[in-house]
Amino acid sequence: MHNQLTSENMKKLQEELEYRMTVKRAEIAKEKLVAAAHGDRSENAEYKEACRNYRENDNRIQYLLSMISTATIIDEDDIDKSVLGVNSKAKIKFVEDDDEDTITLVTTMDVDPENMCISIESDLGKALLGKKSGDIVEVNAPGENYTVEVLEIL
Repeated sequence: MHNQLTSENMKKLQEELEYRMTVKRAEIAKEKLVAAAHGDRSENAEYKEACRNYRENDNRIQYLLSMISTATIIDEDDIDKSVLGVNSKAKIKFVEDDDEDTITLVTTMDVDPENMCISIESDLGKALLGKKSGDIVEVNAPGENYTVEVLEIL
């Protein structure tokens, strides 16, 4: 995995992990206990649902543990503001169609395509990472390559 995360991202992951391992697990255990008391478990929809919730929660816990243990923390104090990095905002131009847009490079946890928050691990994000105003980069995207110019770092 080796996702690059900010310390704020890591804090959110750890908080969610703590919640799921304590509060959520206890809630699901109680649901299972109540549902099991209703009788035959093989035909008990409430019990099956509680078991499904338990598996989903456990899968999420495993995912969070993996993310936390393999993540690389980005030291935001050491980020060079003259080049594009995490939480950098830039005005870019898609050269082929002369379309301009303002994007923000973010970690995988903060992706929001509708607001042009682009992951540093996406094809566009990887191409722009470390670039400065005036740089022109080739983006190797599945199916097609395209060219982007960094007009300005905001």
